[in-house]
Amino acid sequence: MLAAVGVCVVFAGFSAVLSQPFNGVHLEPDQSTRVPNGWRRLERVGESESVVLTFALKQQNVEKLEELFWKVSDPDDEKYGAYLSLEDVTSLVEPSKETVEMVGRWLRGSGVTDCTTVLTRDFVECSMPARKAERLLGGVKFHRYTDGKQTVVRSEVKYLVPRHLKDHLDFVGGVHRFPSGLKLQKKEKTYEPNFHLGVYPSIIRGRYNLSETDIGSDPKNAQAVAQFLEQFYRATDLEEFMRLWGGGFTHLTKTAKVVGPDSGSAGLEASLDVQYIMSSGANISTWFWSTAGRHESQEPFLVWLTGISNMTSVPWVHSVSYGDDEDSLSADYMQRINTEFMKAGTRGLTILFASGDSGAGCREVSKDKNVFRPSFPASSPYVTTVGGTMFHSPYEVGDEDADYISGGGFSNVFDMPDYQTDAVESYLNKSTKLPPKSYYNTSGRAYPDVAALSDNYWVVMDLIPTPFISGTSAATPVFAGILSLINDMRLQQGKPALGFFNPLLYKSGWDLLYDVTEGCNLGCLDDLTNLQGFCPTEGWDPVTGWGTPNFALMKKLV
Repeated sequence: MLAAVGVCVVFAGFSAVLSQPFNGVHLEPDQSTRVPNGWRRLERVGESESVVLTFALKQQNVEKLEELFWKVSDPDDEKYGAYLSLEDVTSLVEPSKETVEMVGRWLRGSGVTDCTTVLTRDFVECSMPARKAERLLGGVKFHRYTDGKQTVVRSEVKYLVPRHLKDHLDFVGGVHRFPSGLKLQKKEKTYEPNFHLGVYPSIIRGRYNLSETDIGSDPKNAQAVAQFLEQFYRATDLEEFMRLWGGGFTHLTKTAKVVGPDSGSAGLEASLDVQYIMSSGANISTWFWSTAGRHESQEPFLVWLTGISNMTSVPWVHSVSYGDDEDSLSADYMQRINTEFMKAGTRGLTILFASGDSGAGCREVSKDKNVFRPSFPASSPYVTTVGGTMFHSPYEVGDEDADYISGGGFSNVFDMPDYQTDAVESYLNKSTKLPPKSYYNTSGRAYPDVAALSDNYWVVMDLIPTPFISGTSAATPVFAGILSLINDMRLQQGKPALGFFNPLLYKSGWDLLYDVTEGCNLGCLDDLTNLQGFCPTEGWDPVTGWGTPNFALMKKLV
C-alpha cells in the first residue's frame, strides 16, 4: 500500500550508528494495552520474525488545514467546494525537514532501513526483526494473539521513543491497538402471515424514493467500501445477488477496483458492503478497499487510512464500518486520525462511519457507577456518522423506528462542533426521556448525524441467500450509495462533489430526510437507566440523527 516515493529523500545522508540507550518518553500514555475480550495470547514472537511499524510524523500547519477544511465544507462560504489536490495537501502538511531528519537519523542509527513513505510524507512504514523493534521502542515485548479467526502481533508493554523525538512523532502504529470492526448480527425472526420478508434492494429503493432512473452515469464518479475483518467478497456472490434482487434498476455486477489483496474468504460484512452500496448507489463505479492479508503487526484501519494519503485519485464517497471504544484509544492517536479526516475533507471526500451496534454503550467506572461509552471514529467531528432504524410495522414498508442497537451519544473527548450546536441544544431542551446527566457529556460531539435501515437484511454469501442480517454497518453503505447519487448529479452539472457532508446537512436536515421519532437505543443495565439509552424526538437526536434518506427531497442538494 505504501509507496517508496520519497524514501531516498527521507533517509539519504544518514549514517548508520550503533543504537544507544535513550531517555525514553511514552508518546501515548493513555493508550490501553489491555487485551480485548475474545483475544488470547499465544507465543512470544521469534527474534528474527519480521514486524511492521507505522510512524506518524508530526505535520505542519494543522491549524491552517482545519481552517481550510471548514471553508471548503461550509455551503455559505465563498470557498465552498474549492477542494485541494493531494499535492496541495502535501505542500501544506508535510513534516518539517527537521522532523524528517530527526526521525530518519533515529531509525537509520538503529539499523532500520527497510522503510517506505506515503505521498504526503507524514507516515513512514518500516519492516524489521522483532527484537530490533523491541529495542527500538524501549523494551516492548511482542507476542502473537488470536481471536480464533485471525492472529496479530502486539505488545502489552507500553512503547517508548527517545525524548528528543516527542515533538516529531504523533504515535507509532502496530504496537498496542488490536483490530476492531463492527460485526453484523443475525437476528432470528419468526414470520407470521403477511410479514414482509426482510430488506433487499427494492425495499431500500422504494422506501427511500429511488426511482428506476435514479442511477449513476458520470464517469468521474466513484464510491468505495473498506473492510477490516480479514474478509473479502466473491464476484460470483455479487452477480447472484443482483440476479435475485437487481431487477428494476440499471446496475453493475462487478467492482471497478480492488485496493489491496484481491482474494480471501467471503464474509457477511464484506459481501453486504459491496452488495448494498452498489444497490443504492446503482451503476456507480465502486472500489473495494481490502486489508485482508496484511502483516500481523499492521493495524488494518491504518492500512486504509495511509492508503488514502497515497493515491492522487480516490472515490468521492467512502463507507466505513469500523469502531473502537473512545476510552480504549489515546487522545493523541484520535486527534491525528481526525487530522487525516480533515486531509480527506479538503480533497472533497465524503467519509461515512457506522455508529456502532451497542446503543449508547456502557462502562463501569467504579462500584455502582456506570457511564455511557461512546465509539470512535463515530464520535469524530470530521466524519458523517450513520445510525440504524427498523420498520415500525413488520407488515408493511413504511415508517421507521430507531433500532435499539443503533450507536449514539456524546463524545467524552471532542467538543461539540459549531455546525450541530443548535440542533443538539434543541434536543436536550425538549426531550422528555433523557438519561441522567451523569451518564454522558452534554458538551461533547453528538452522534449519529443520519440513519438508515439496519435490521433484517438479505445477503448472498457463497451463492446462498442469507436472511436476518442486522447492524449499522448495513445502514452505512446504503446511505453512502445515496450520497454518491447526489454527487453524480452534481458532477454532471459541473458542480463540485459534496465533500464533508455535515455542515450542509445541519443547515437543511429537516428538509431532506424522514424524521424518526419512536424507539430508544440501549443503555446500561442498572437501576438508573434500566437498559434505556437515548430516545429519538422530532428533529435531530442521538439515535437516528436527522433521520433516514428521502431521495426525492435530497435532490435539492444538487
